[in-house]
Amino acid sequence: MGLAGTRSSIFPKLNIIAPLSLGPHGVFLCRMNKRSDMISELELGRPEERRGHRRVNGIFWILLLNLGIYVADHLFQMREIKALYLYHSWPSWYQFVTATFCHANWNHLSSNLFFLYIFGKLVEEEEGNFALWISYILTGAGANVVSWLVLPRAAVSVGASGAVFGLFAISVLVKMSWDWRKILEVLILGQFVIDKVMEAAQASTGLAGPLMRGSALQNVNHIAHLSGALIGVALVLLIGKIPSPSAGEDLKTIKDKDTRK
Repeated sequence: MGLAGTRSSIFPKLNIIAPLSLGPHGVFLCRMNKRSDMISELELGRPEERRGHRRVNGIFWILLLNLGIYVADHLFQMREIKALYLYHSWPSWYQFVTATFCHANWNHLSSNLFFLYIFGKLVEEEEGNFALWISYILTGAGANVVSWLVLPRAAVSVGASGAVFGLFAISVLVKMSWDWRKILEVLILGQFVIDKVMEAAQASTGLAGPLMRGSALQNVNHIAHLSGALIGVALVLLIGKIPSPSAGEDLKTIKDKDTRK
């Protein structure tokens, strides 16, 4: 079996950056045509056959759930929604999860929705719908647990900021390469994400009024965000140690074919 026959299994994602082909001596060749321009390489400019095989649905359900809870809480003033907040004085177990879908005001929500869409979509495209939901819940709830352990019992926690930082960390790690351009891109984007999410979180901390003023106001931001990012990193490292069945099957198939030659 020649090298050209195995390139689909060894390089499964080369179709994403098409047009590329593998030359006879193992050299990548770039074929340009009239339709090859910057716009065609963007997601919106790609034809259907060049896009990823996974259909992105999960992130939109997460966004709709956040929006629906906000509307029920702030527009319809439903008292039942307040029971979803994380009250540090006497929390219920489910509040560590439900608080990640609640927001203090529109500025807090809109900023989180923007970054949830960007990084949640990246995670879902790479790892799938189930992995997205698990990542969102574990990073968001984990950030709330750390905040509950560290912050005063008078505090109240709401918001998806911990999940945002967790999804950001996961999306960076699953797409990370040691290309200096990628590293520079991550540094620039990371600084922007941190600044914007911190601004939104500053607005959300006014929810508890005087109970969260002063030093506690700063602590809730740093603790929730940092812990969410660290949990995201831990998830990627943990999953990375689990062997992939599909990867093992592909490698076995290649070895079997080479043996028959």
